[in-house]
Amino acid sequence: MAEGYLRELRGDLYESLSAGAKPAGYVNQKAVEAMQEVGIDISSQQSKSINEFLPPEGNPPDIIVSVCDTADQNCPVFPGNVQRISMPFDDPYYAEGTEEEIMNEFRRVRDEIRAAIESTF
Repeated sequence: MAEGYLRELRGDLYESLSAGAKPAGYVNQKAVEAMQEVGIDISSQQSKSINEFLPPEGNPPDIIVSVCDTADQNCPVFPGNVQRISMPFDDPYYAEGTEEEIMNEFRRVRDEIRAAIESTF
């Protein structure tokens, strides 16, 4: 969701590349649905590993934004001057309850991500 919002809100300033320390291998369908509700299509995004951006094969990013504490703790050290920003959101994947309660958790986190991106970038 953060990748989608950064592309939508600040795509003229930043290239958004989402990756995780332990990627699931897919984008959660509830995240896709939550973003569709606000007019942003993330269905073509891919689950990637942060290790894809490590040299010598990858190009290190200028900024790494960690969206949960686990990601921040498991992010590898990149060579050079890479800025690190921590935005620890709850992971809605772990939400429990009815389908509507789970979807509401995705919406809540989605809205928190938007607010954080608007105030930080």
